[in-house]
Amino acid sequence: MRFIHIADVHLGAQPDAGSAYSAGRPQEIWESFSQVIALCEEEKTDVLLIAGDLFHRQPLLRELKEVNYLFSTLSHTEVVFIVGNHDYIKKGSYYRTFQWNENVHPLLGSELGYVMLPELDLAVYGFSYHAREIREERYNLKAPGTAEHEILLAHGGDEKHVPVRTDAFENSGFDYVALGHIHKPQALVKNLAVYAGALEPVDKNDTGQHGFVRGEITEKGTHVEFVPYASREYFHLALRVNESMTNGSVKDYIKGTVEKRGVQNVYKFILRGYRDADVEFDTAHMDVYGNILEIEDETRPAYDYQKLYEENQDNLIGKFIGEFSGCTEGSIEYQALQEGVQALLENSLI
Repeated sequence: MRFIHIADVHLGAQPDAGSAYSAGRPQEIWESFSQVIALCEEEKTDVLLIAGDLFHRQPLLRELKEVNYLFSTLSHTEVVFIVGNHDYIKKGSYYRTFQWNENVHPLLGSELGYVMLPELDLAVYGFSYHAREIREERYNLKAPGTAEHEILLAHGGDEKHVPVRTDAFENSGFDYVALGHIHKPQALVKNLAVYAGALEPVDKNDTGQHGFVRGEITEKGTHVEFVPYASREYFHLALRVNESMTNGSVKDYIKGTVEKRGVQNVYKFILRGYRDADVEFDTAHMDVYGNILEIEDETRPAYDYQKLYEENQDNLIGKFIGEFSGCTEGSIEYQALQEGVQALLENSLI
C-alpha cells in the first residue's frame, strides 16, 4: 500500500513573500496542493493522508467545492483528512454539512473515530479540532486491531495543541502516525511517527525545505521518505561585512547571495561586523529582486582609535582606549576595545 502524507497546507493564507511575490503567493499554495493531487493520480497512490490545517482559516463554501473537485479527479486514491486548529470546526462551519466525493473520508468528530478501507485492509484513525486549542494529551493510544494495517492521523505537538510524547508512538502498534501542526518536516520515530511539515512555507520563520512524505507499507514494514516540493524556500542568512564595504558593495553582496541561493526564494538578511564609521547602510534600497522580507543591520562602526584617543585623552573614552594600547586586531582584546568604545559613544560618556 502506497500513501502520500501532507499537512499544514494552509489554503487561503497570504504569507509575506517580498514585493515581487506577495500578490501571487496565495495562489502558489493552491497550485502546490493541486500538483500533489495530480501526482497522486499519476503514481496511482492508494491513500492521501492530510493531517490537519488544510485551510488557514474557516473555509468558504466555494473553497470546499474547489478542493472536492480536485479530490474527484482521483481515480485510484482514497483521501482521509482531519481538521486542525486553524480551520477548526466551529458552529456554522461548512465542514459540518458539506457533501464530499465518495473517495473522500473526513474524520470530523471531536473524539477518535476511524474509516475502514476494506480493499486495502486499512483503518485510518483520527479526530478533528472543534476549538482553537486542545491542551490535554490525546495520542497515548494503542492500535485497536480493527484491520490488518492501521494508521493514525494526528495534529498537535505543543502545549496548546495536543502535546505529544515520542514514547507514546513507539509501541502504539500503528503502522504509521501521520503528524501535522509542526511546520518543519521531521521524524519523531523513524518510518513510524513523522511530521510532513507545511507543504509550502507560510511564515518567514518557516525556513528549510518543505514538501510531503511518500510512504509504503509492505510485509517488511513501513518505509517513508521526505520529498521536497515547495515552489519557494525561506532563508535567514547572516552576512559578514567589513569596514571597506559601501552601500553599493553590500547591495552587490546581497544580490550575489540571492542569485546563488535562488531568485525564486525568499530571504531575511542580518548584516554583522564592523563598517566604516562614516558609512550608514540604506537597507531599504537593497532588494534587487523583490524577494527580501527584511534586512537587519547589526553592524557597528569601525573607529579610528588613534584619532579618537588623541581627541579624548582627558576623558573616559581616551583612558579606555589607552588601556588597550598595542592590542592586535582580531584578538579578544581588540574585540573588547571595539565593544567598549561603541558602548561609551552610544551612551555619550565622553
